[in-house]
Amino acid sequence: MKIELESIGTIHTEFKDIEGMPIQPTGAKGIEGKIVLDEKYAAGLKDLEDFSHIHLLYLLHKVEGYLLEVKPFMDNNTHGVFATRSPKRPNRIGSSVVKLDKIEENTIYISNIDVLDGTPLLDIKPYVPQLYEDTIDELKIGWFESNHKKAKSQKSDDRFK
Repeated sequence: MKIELESIGTIHTEFKDIEGMPIQPTGAKGIEGKIVLDEKYAAGLKDLEDFSHIHLLYLLHKVEGYLLEVKPFMDNNTHGVFATRSPKRPNRIGSSVVKLDKIEENTIYISNIDVLDGTPLLDIKPYVPQLYEDTIDELKIGWFESNHKKAKSQKSDDRFK
C-alpha cells in the first residue's frame, strides 16, 4: 500500500548541518527553534498554548536508504532498527517531544529540539503523559537501560548518511 503525506509546516533550528547536531532531545536541552505552520492549518493551533510540551512527527528528509539492523551510538551491539531511534528507517519518520514556549499566529516557538533546520513537519500532538499512567506498570527500556546516560552528551556523526 502506498501512502502519501503532506507537510503541514517546517521546523527551523540552528542546526544547518547534521554534523554537531544533538542525537536526542536530552542532548538539546535549552536549544530553541520554531515551527512555521502552513497558514491553512493555523486554526488547528487553537488551545495548544495550554500545553507545556508537544509531540512532533516529522520527515527525516536528509536520510537516504534504511537498515534493518543498526549499531546505535550508545551501544557496541547491533539491534533491529525498530528497537532503536535510528533515522535509517524504512519510512524516515522521526518524532520528538519538545517544550512549547509560545505561539504567535502560525509560528510555534519551541525548545529542547534536536532536529535539522528545514525539516518537514507531518503532525503535532499535545504531550500528555497521564494518558499512559494506568497502562505502564512495569516499564522496561531494553538495551537502552545500561546506556541512557550517554545520550545526553552525544552529538550526531553519520547517523543520517
